[in-house]
Amino acid sequence: MTRRHYTLTETLAELPEISRVQLESYIRSGVVQPVQSEAGPLFRALDIARLQLVADLSEGYHLDDEALALVLSLVDQLHGLRGDMRAILDAVAREPAETRLRLKTAIREVRIVTRE
Repeated sequence: MTRRHYTLTETLAELPEISRVQLESYIRSGVVQPVQSEAGPLFRALDIARLQLVADLSEGYHLDDEALALVLSLVDQLHGLRGDMRAILDAVAREPAETRLRLKTAIREVRIVTRE
């Protein structure tokens, strides 16, 4: 499977709400980290999606750079935790039925304790 990379010009065409100056600022601040090539920065589809989120947050909520960095950090943490949870659920699903039942019971007990 070949990965599609977007040039700086193509990225700006995909995201008309982001100016070249803004995009360069996002690169400098680490909001997005394009692949560096001899032809200049190349952006992945994931970078385009992240930049769209940045544009939506900036426009919709008028977030300054500091607040935007905080929100993106939280989004990144949430994304990582979802991946961890998916891996845990997959591992538990491979266990024998009695192990799954024991884990389910233990989880219920812990949840009851933490809610009180």
